[in-house]
Amino acid sequence: MFGRMRVWSRRHERAVAALRVAPLAVLCAALAVPIATADPAGGLPISVVGYLALSAALLAPLVWIARPVASFAVIALVSFGQWLQDLAVLPANLAVLVALWAVAYRCAFRWALAAVLVAELGTFLALVNWHDPTFGMFFGGSIFVVTVWLTGLYAGTRRRYLEGLEERAERAERERDQQARMAAAAERARIARELHDVVAHNVSVMVVQADGAAYALDGDVEQAREAVTTISRTGRAALAEMRRLVGVLRENEAAATDYTPQPGLGQLEELVRGSAVPARLSVAGVPAELPEGQQLAVYRIVQEALTNTLKHGGAAARATVELDYTGPDLVVKVTDDGRGAAAPASADGHGLIGMRERAGMYGGAVSAGPRPGGGFEVLARLPMARAA
Repeated sequence: MFGRMRVWSRRHERAVAALRVAPLAVLCAALAVPIATADPAGGLPISVVGYLALSAALLAPLVWIARPVASFAVIALVSFGQWLQDLAVLPANLAVLVALWAVAYRCAFRWALAAVLVAELGTFLALVNWHDPTFGMFFGGSIFVVTVWLTGLYAGTRRRYLEGLEERAERAERERDQQARMAAAAERARIARELHDVVAHNVSVMVVQADGAAYALDGDVEQAREAVTTISRTGRAALAEMRRLVGVLRENEAAATDYTPQPGLGQLEELVRGSAVPARLSVAGVPAELPEGQQLAVYRIVQEALTNTLKHGGAAARATVELDYTGPDLVVKVTDDGRGAAAPASADGHGLIGMRERAGMYGGAVSAGPRPGGGFEVLARLPMARAA
């Protein structure tokens, strides 16, 4: 609610200023007749019409909140004209203090200092026309003026401090979003490189088999030999084009290409068994024959989840990896009995981003968070695409 009020007040500054001036305007209007008919303590008396006109001239500039220096200058000039005419001090002359506070709150210190000196001069001039002015009266008025001035300075300093905090928070949020986008882009690049290795291995196998078939078919029809040779030539061309296409993703890497297949579900048990965290693997249902890219995604998700357990779960944490093939989706669940929500957050960790990116490539989703009874859980669901 307060946030909405603050936004509304920023959009309607003049309306807010008018609401702030309204109580003082009502007070001045209510005292019009009593003050106009009373014997003034200093200066000449004033009529009701003159009182209302002078009060309006003093209060109207307060609505000009966007230019506090100009507003203060106009009020000060009107008050000086009032003093030249030897008119009595009115309740509307409090507008000088309101404008002084606005200058101290919104403007630089040099303007605030100039404004308080003008207000002090006005206090002295107002006492000159008093019947029995004393130094104590001037001192008391000065204390009041300086107090209002210091209050405005403090409020302005605090406003600038809060605006600085808000700006830094927005900058930090933008930088965090940028880092998240960079991490996602880097993770996509790494996934693309790994999938390139998978496809490159398969294409390389196709090329080798096609070459062998070309040599083995010497006794067969010439057309068959030509077809097999075409397969070999097309495979080599496709592999060269793929290397050229993905070459931009291989920045700062060795020129040599490793054709070793990426890990899959067959290496998952070895991963769990060799993990630095005590872990066990549980499989429900009949394992499906999945594409190598999807197997790699499952492998990396489990690997990252176990790494998170090692980093955040604590020294005594134990993990459980569960694969469920019984439904239409492959459900991968990695749970541990570590610290869960009590674990410190990592400032540079992008593991969850990587897991979501890998699952999203195959239409899946990943959720992660502390478990109710303690520990942490990573749950991934991937539609089971059959291997071609």
